[in-house]
Amino acid sequence: MKARVHIMLKNGVLDPQGDAVRHALGALGFDGVDGVRQGKVIELDLAETDAAKAEASVKDMCEKLLANTVIESYTVEIV
Repeated sequence: MKARVHIMLKNGVLDPQGDAVRHALGALGFDGVDGVRQGKVIELDLAETDAAKAEASVKDMCEKLLANTVIESYTVEIV
């Protein structure tokens, strides 16, 4: 079973990488991009076959290691 975790900075947290990407897009002629938020995606291959147990396990992984829950939010997708 596979799990995909999407991690983004929470609203209100400054995103200097996103600002750099927005600025670079403007410099390349891509006008009209008012904001960019950069995040990360982590894909996990799991031995678990029960989707509910897999999701609970991945959420535990996020809380303990994968995401900094003070400044980041995450979503878990079982695929």
